[in-house]
Amino acid sequence: MIIERQAIAGTLESSDLQIIIDKNDGHGIEIDLQSSVEKQFGRRIREVLMETLKNLKVEDAKVVVVDKGALDCTIIARTMAAVHRAAGITSNYNWEGFEEWNV
Repeated sequence: MIIERQAIAGTLESSDLQIIIDKNDGHGIEIDLQSSVEKQFGRRIREVLMETLKNLKVEDAKVVVVDKGALDCTIIARTMAAVHRAAGITSNYNWEGFEEWNV
């Protein structure tokens, strides 16, 4: 998917995360992660973000994430919502194959 505009998903509530995704034309994926549990889970959070973006075929994006202890399933859902919004897809989300993702 091609990121066309900035989009946001999620909240700053406990057990959630807020993700902002924006264009990053030709510069790959850049992740800015802010998390109170970054030392324990930062590597896993980045891994889930990258795998989800890869599965959605996103190649260039600036991603800012403020994590408040979100589980993997929440990270995936919020990332998918932000990417679809940023790509201009506001309905008919493609959830097919989600169960088979290796995240």
